[in-house]
Amino acid sequence: MSRRTEPWLRIGIDVGGTNTDAVALDWDDRMIARAKRPTSDDVTAGMRAALAAVLAELGARAGDVRSVMVGTTHATNAVVGRRDLAKVGVLRIGASVTAAVPPLADWPGDLRRAAVAGTAQVDGGHLIDGYPVAPLDVEAVKRFLGGIAGRAEAVAVTGVFSPVHPEHELRVAELVRAELGPGISTSMGHQIGALGLLARENATVLNAALRPAVAAVTAALAQALDEHGLDVATYFTQNDGTLMDAAHADRFPLLTIGSGPSNSLRGAALLSGLTDAVVADVGGTTTDLGVLVDGFARESAAGSVIGGVRTNLPMPDVLSIAYGGGTVVYADRTGPESVDRAITAQALVFGGSTPTLTDAAVFAGRLALGDRARLGSGPGGRLKAAVEDFDHSLLEAVSLVSHGRRDQPVVAVGGAAGLIPATVDGHSVERPRHADVANAVGAAIALVSGEHETVVPAGSGRLDALAQARETAVAKAVAAGADPVGTAVVRIREVPLSYGGRRSIRVVVKAVGPLAAVR
Repeated sequence: MSRRTEPWLRIGIDVGGTNTDAVALDWDDRMIARAKRPTSDDVTAGMRAALAAVLAELGARAGDVRSVMVGTTHATNAVVGRRDLAKVGVLRIGASVTAAVPPLADWPGDLRRAAVAGTAQVDGGHLIDGYPVAPLDVEAVKRFLGGIAGRAEAVAVTGVFSPVHPEHELRVAELVRAELGPGISTSMGHQIGALGLLARENATVLNAALRPAVAAVTAALAQALDEHGLDVATYFTQNDGTLMDAAHADRFPLLTIGSGPSNSLRGAALLSGLTDAVVADVGGTTTDLGVLVDGFARESAAGSVIGGVRTNLPMPDVLSIAYGGGTVVYADRTGPESVDRAITAQALVFGGSTPTLTDAAVFAGRLALGDRARLGSGPGGRLKAAVEDFDHSLLEAVSLVSHGRRDQPVVAVGGAAGLIPATVDGHSVERPRHADVANAVGAAIALVSGEHETVVPAGSGRLDALAQARETAVAKAVAAGADPVGTAVVRIREVPLSYGGRRSIRVVVKAVGPLAAVR
């Protein structure tokens, strides 16, 4: 049956700092229903309210919903706010070759206090060619586990070159279950990041610490769907804009960190029909700028920093400026403070007493919100200056992310997209319909991905090893829920390795495909 004739619907939800957006799309990507609700302090209440509003608008067609995709800031908020984090026992394998830099050496002190139950290094691990550094010191592992018993809620284990040789990490996971019981989860470095030890270790520990925070969101979503009698497949969007099922999100919550900007960029691509553009997502607190390349977010070439911790996770290349609809306008400056989700109570045009950038945009004629008469003439000069401040910062940001190109249009999306002027230093500005819920649209249309990393020989056998890696990446995407018919390899990275006993190449293969229709 053709995808274009299916009656099935999918719901995309994006939880932003100010608002939670939800949309229902059919399998031909047509908008059927939409809602915008304030984001709640606990995140989940706002998500449930937006979902309920969309289902109410769908009415009898709510029974046609087959899948729900969610992008959430819950993991980001947990790390930045140092809250809702599990206490983690941190174990590194490879003490004899890594002791010069201890685990978590560059972590902020307050984050260590909030998330770490103890750290240790033990002998073990492998070189890149598989030669053992040392046998795994099982007794040292047991002593460490005994020392954190009753204090740690999770364990993070990272071994030298474990993405290629994970045997010692897998053995430690067995010991965790035996020594601490099945209630203590284990995050393993070979499942989290690439070969680099320190950034992969950081990511593995953050992943272990975030499991309770994201598990609360998956549980709340399941409860909300159950309340509405919906038996549907549930997915979360990842840093790269692709999907993982809820069970995968529970195991790898760190992968949800960059989902917001990725959703915004993908939604902007669909709504505008553009595949090569700058996207400016204007929210309540910040304006986030990214670049579309072939319809997808341009990936950052630098490692990502999350809550002050450097990781090696792939993230969209996003530049944020501290201007949004709720940015406070002072007598001598604009922001960076924001009234955030209280905009409808505190902004002047809504009867409040705090001048905001939304008031400035109404004063300048860019937005038609609230009661313009409430602005009077008193703060006019400062409101005009606030708009100029925003325009100047936006111009600089667009120039930076576009690398000086003038031929790329700017797609304005987000709840406060009206702040964007008609042109930005020669760049035309596109304002697609439904731009204010672009993030939720991006979540709804997200593809499913599978990624496989391995090391292959540089000479004889390379082509066969590459073919096997491609098959494995496609199989992982299909296993994650992709339609086998439309799934294909979209990226292969090959990096020659200059160390080890033989000439080798590190290979990372990524495959993506559309979500398989759920019957």
